[in-house]
Amino acid sequence: MKPISVLYLHGFRSSPQSSKAVMIRDDLAQSGIGAVCPALDIAPELAMAQINAAIDECLAQGHQVRLIGSSLGGFFASAIMERHPSRNEFRAALLNPAPWPARDLAPYVGELPAWHTNEILNFRQEYIDDLKALEVGITQPKRYLLVAAKGDELLDWKEMVARYPKAHHYIIEGSDHGLSDFDQHWPTIKKFLLSS
Repeated sequence: MKPISVLYLHGFRSSPQSSKAVMIRDDLAQSGIGAVCPALDIAPELAMAQINAAIDECLAQGHQVRLIGSSLGGFFASAIMERHPSRNEFRAALLNPAPWPARDLAPYVGELPAWHTNEILNFRQEYIDDLKALEVGITQPKRYLLVAAKGDELLDWKEMVARYPKAHHYIIEGSDHGLSDFDQHWPTIKKFLLSS
């Protein structure tokens, strides 16, 4: 049995300092499982290159790869799950994933503050086209766990469900976009990710 590496992909304007990323890293470390959370660039093509580099490093070490993607990170995880040469060996848990970010992020073009640092991010118009180009259909739904909160104030959970037909669906009554009650749901997510 190969060791497992978990790759956490944070959301738009977020970072490896997000509460979910920190909690996942700390919890998995207790089981001797490595968790990587790259600081993803605001440019989608660069973010995808960073994700692919992190995955290739895990694979080079002989590890199985498991993805957790939150919001925009969930969208990126889907693109990886459908395009990476080793995708048949991956599993992904998507936390309130952005179903159509090219549409939803169009109003945010311009300068934006990052959530966890003082950095100002320049979200460019061409990034919308880059996101559009990353839209994929789902070919291996059983390798996905969709975690969708009905109380998500930013994204429509019904769109998430429609976007991931036949995936494992874990629907949360209430909660919010950031899954502030994430600790309650993590055991279910962890069990899915660590199963073969």
